[in-house]
Amino acid sequence: MVPDPILHATGIAKTYGAVSALRNASLELRRGEVHALMGANGAGKSTFVKILTGAIRPSAGRILVRGRETSVRSPAEARRAGLVSVYQEPSLIPDLDIRSNLRLTATPEEPFRRFIEELGLGRLDLGTAARDVPLAHLRVLDLARALAIEPDVLILDEMTAALPADLAERVLATVRQQSRAGRSVIFISHRFVEIAALCDRATVLRDGETVGVLAIEPQVEERIVELMLGARIEKRRPEARARAVPTAENARVAVRDLGVGQRLSGVSFDLRPGEVLGVVALEGQGQDELFDALSGLRAPTAGTIAVDGEPVRFRHPADAIGKGIALVPGDRSEALLSQRSVSENVALPFSARLRDWGPLRRQREQRDVSGAIERLQIDTRAQREVRRLSGGNQQKVTIARWIAAGARTLLCFDPTRGIDVRTKNQIYGLMRELAEQGHSVLFYTSELDEIPRACDRVVVIFNGRLVDTMPAGIADEAVLTRAAYGLPRGTQAPVGILAGEPAAPAP
Repeated sequence: MVPDPILHATGIAKTYGAVSALRNASLELRRGEVHALMGANGAGKSTFVKILTGAIRPSAGRILVRGRETSVRSPAEARRAGLVSVYQEPSLIPDLDIRSNLRLTATPEEPFRRFIEELGLGRLDLGTAARDVPLAHLRVLDLARALAIEPDVLILDEMTAALPADLAERVLATVRQQSRAGRSVIFISHRFVEIAALCDRATVLRDGETVGVLAIEPQVEERIVELMLGARIEKRRPEARARAVPTAENARVAVRDLGVGQRLSGVSFDLRPGEVLGVVALEGQGQDELFDALSGLRAPTAGTIAVDGEPVRFRHPADAIGKGIALVPGDRSEALLSQRSVSENVALPFSARLRDWGPLRRQREQRDVSGAIERLQIDTRAQREVRRLSGGNQQKVTIARWIAAGARTLLCFDPTRGIDVRTKNQIYGLMRELAEQGHSVLFYTSELDEIPRACDRVVVIFNGRLVDTMPAGIADEAVLTRAAYGLPRGTQAPVGILAGEPAAPAP
């Protein structure tokens, strides 16, 4: 007999003006079930979870809890209804100690202590400030805090992504125990091994819609990937054609066995002059740490970086800039002075060179700045303040800054996020143009279909390790999706995940 659903969401939609984040998402969660919620980046998983837990309100749809229609208008209402989520980022307030964080959410201390003991953190002093607790432990504390209020429905969003193997195993064991006790869990993970070991069924989202519900059984991974991609799995984009890969003898940037904290380990690759090297990774797999280390934002904990054959140690972004490496972030607000003009933003690197001030230098600066603005076709009708530009033109300003400053290597981290198709294509073309002039570009994007348009080669990072390298000519969306989920190309067997084993590169 099939158990009654404890949660039934149907026809959930969420629009922001003309943008549709969810269109028709549905999910049925049974009592005592561990249910996977799956989908590619941008499928709508996070929006769906935030609607279920009251963080945002839906534009349409119904949510039934224990058979009764429920309007969840805030996280507090969701908790009273028995729905609690542990999000990807820890929700503890850094400047408060753990005990004070518990009081803020009226979390009983005794069951909280019992769960942190079960999860392997029993020695933690509750008087410790949250900012002094490692990220992996903060995630476990968030889980213990959620479990302590005994929710009927627990939602875990990439719970194990930032955890070492021993803590991940404890979390999975705790989830199994909750299921045996009759509680229900919605489990979001990019790791098929975890899904297979833990879940009963999976709901798959694509483009904001529920496209399938599957029982978890042997060899289900391929079917899930097919549902994520839909008709796109049969179509290779016309842009996915082979390019001549630069074969320079010396790498512009050589990375060997790079490690950053617990998120990135043993990563090695070369970025060559005249090359656009794509980086493919699902959220939280170590790509942030890679770009932070190469741009000087974070010091590596292992391995080496060499620029033009010379070993380097970056302690600050200025060190990387001094070696010709510059970061172009996806969030334009991190890079721009929003109330200053286009020219002032592009000229920012020049202002740090005090020794070079003078009339001749000023003339050269103006020439370089004007040349970069013209080259990138930046709309300067709003010259007075860069915040008045479109998102695409703001991103062009960020790139123009480093072109004017003479950077030889650009680290482009999701540079086309949130900009229109026309400007996206301009940025792809610009990256190709820069490569043809001898620049090197490391390009991460959350949209897999962008990779063949701009890249020469692709590296895939999964679980903090580089698991595959391939020419862009074979990197269509289906191939990249399988690789990003830890499935070797052309096979159905998942790679070892909890032990952190890299996949063997496909021939």
